Amino acid sequence: MSKWTPAADEKNQGTLEFEISRATVEEGLDKAFQRNKNQVSIPGFRKGKVTKQLFFQKFGEEALYQEAMDIVLPAAYEAAVDEAGVTPVGRPNIEPVSMNKGEAWTLKAEITTAPEVKLGDYLNLEVAAQDEEVTDADVDAEIKRLQEGQAELVLQEESVKAENGDTVVIDFDGSVDGEHFDGGQANDFSLALGSGQFIPGFEEQLVGHTAGEDVNVNVTFPEDYQAADLAGKEALFEVKIHELKRKELPELDDEFAKDVDEEVETLAELKEKTAKKLAETKAESAKEAFEDAVITKAVDNASIDGDKIPDAMIDEDVHRQIDQYLGQLQQQGISREMFFQISGQTEDDLHKQFEDGAATRVKTSLVLEAIVKAEGIEPSEEQVTEEINNLASQYNMDAAQVRATLSDSLLKHDIAMREVIKKVTDSAKAV
Repeated sequence: MSKWTPAADEKNQGTLEFEISRATVEEGLDKAFQRNKNQVSIPGFRKGKVTKQLFFQKFGEEALYQEAMDIVLPAAYEAAVDEAGVTPVGRPNIEPVSMNKGEAWTLKAEITTAPEVKLGDYLNLEVAAQDEEVTDADVDAEIKRLQEGQAELVLQEESVKAENGDTVVIDFDGSVDGEHFDGGQANDFSLALGSGQFIPGFEEQLVGHTAGEDVNVNVTFPEDYQAADLAGKEALFEVKIHELKRKELPELDDEFAKDVDEEVETLAELKEKTAKKLAETKAESAKEAFEDAVITKAVDNASIDGDKIPDAMIDEDVHRQIDQYLGQLQQQGISREMFFQISGQTEDDLHKQFEDGAATRVKTSLVLEAIVKAEGIEPSEEQVTEEINNLASQYNMDAAQVRATLSDSLLKHDIAMREVIKKVTDSAKAV
């Protein structure tokens, strides 16, 4: 039995009071006892042989309440939510109302609910056609990029003056008010001028100088510089230019084409192949842009009750984005702690970064879920099985592992979201 009471003074807030039957409580207590009996020591009994009745006599069933609650609460809460017909978001604040011995337990949950969505037009939408044309200029730009990739750094004579794009090999020694600082010195450092690798103003002051010169570079550290003791301060760098190297591009001829791609014999063939690849890439990009435009229009046509996304949903989205981002870094061998140390960012910095766009992401999800409901999209068990097999293949896992890791409801949700995006997009027209 559950009872939902909306908050009188706050939209999308309310209290859900629900019961956990005595039979369910007993099941939870029995499972909790089975988990703990091997750790219980009572004189006259070997570990693991004490009975539940004796355990309760000595310690009281209350000793297992917390673990029993952990066992039975998830299913009981989910059932209560279904019965009340509410859609919670974020984590509920659940507290006991009564947990009397021998009786059902009564609990209350302070819940934030998803706002109602009023759908506008979402089928047969018209959006601007996306450009898929590949021009000669596009092909030339890609060939130029390939040419740059084959360029060699060639040592220049001492009379040659440095230009943006050149690489200088330098020693430098930095100081603030005559005091040298950590990280301000290096020898034989290769610096590409114009790369923005150093603080603003440093690289520009080396342009026009030649190998063998000593140059005094005066700069001011940015106010937001990661080393707080240097932020906003003026610094002098004594720089010695040892070498100047300049990119030399290969000739655009048949030999260049063969060096870039073993499957072609001439520059004309390379250009033709490049044009085909660019066309495929541009077509895919255009398809994605068209899909984004259609979904954006469908979302813009819809409205959210109260015109406000609950803070709990924004916070949940931001944390999900952060977890995904740090998880990807983890796969590359960069731990959470390492990232914060290297980047100089804090948890709050990352949170603010992902707050941008969070409201749009959440509204988009709400609208798509509302369309799923309106269209009656319900993935089949066959689709769920296919999804599990695809994920197992993608992540080199056993299908049983995937099924144990991901709930059917989550899998069905993901499938339904893809289906509704396809349905809305397929019905749209480019104009």
